[in-house]
Amino acid sequence: MSPTPGSHPVRFGTAELLNDLDRPDGWLLSVGGVAQSYVDLDDPTHLEFDYVRRIGDVIDCLGEPEAPLDAVHIGGAGCTLPRYVAATRPGSRQLVVEADGDLVELVWSQFRLHEVDGLSLRAGDGRAELSAQADDSADLVVLDAFERDAVPSALSTVEFFAEVARVLRPDGSLVANIFDGPGLEFTKRVSATLLTAFEHVLLLAEPRVLRGRRFDNVVLMASAEPLPVQTLTRRAASAVFPARCVAPEAVQRLCAKATPITDAAPMTAPTLPRNRPTLFS
Repeated sequence: MSPTPGSHPVRFGTAELLNDLDRPDGWLLSVGGVAQSYVDLDDPTHLEFDYVRRIGDVIDCLGEPEAPLDAVHIGGAGCTLPRYVAATRPGSRQLVVEADGDLVELVWSQFRLHEVDGLSLRAGDGRAELSAQADDSADLVVLDAFERDAVPSALSTVEFFAEVARVLRPDGSLVANIFDGPGLEFTKRVSATLLTAFEHVLLLAEPRVLRGRRFDNVVLMASAEPLPVQTLTRRAASAVFPARCVAPEAVQRLCAKATPITDAAPMTAPTLPRNRPTLFS
């Protein structure tokens, strides 16, 4: 059964499901007028949004090709990335935590998530749920959580990333989606914060974002182990909408003067300018 187009009240506004006229079972999920996810129920490997494709490229580079992953996703929306992992890494076990309980019920019923092997979706606080996970229990943590149009401050601190590092296995990786604009102040401070918990951090973004000419998504990858810089550089450069991979050494220079974010001194994440839409996964 296909999803039912239309509007549905959820915690953070009104969710809308819109069918893609170009793809028979492609669906756009928006909340409060802001696009949250694009899901192709026929082809979970189709990643419509550019930054989601970048996260997919990161996931493709983890471990052995097609090897299953134990993953925790903080922020779920339509579960585009969990579907991608399940399709490209058969046998994976995934926990998805979404703060909006009404949205969880909607996507579970509309997007046939019960058919996705190894997927557990629950409503809850992402940080609390992560703290309940065992040490060294995950290969991947995906952070793609927004409250309306901003990253929750509790998900960008030294203390939070220490918890991520605890849950990840020694060779595990974090991939995070944030958004930023001119000056990249949030990116710099989040990168400095990540470096308190991980030895290696890289970022992926469009050149105009890095030059301070555009407000858009920035994807960060962090690990205790060296990162696949060359592979991600090639993939980003050859994408339909090319991006740049900023290597760990350059990230360290970028954030050298930035102060890490802490629970005691949080930073309010930038919000989307009202004259321009954005895309969240």
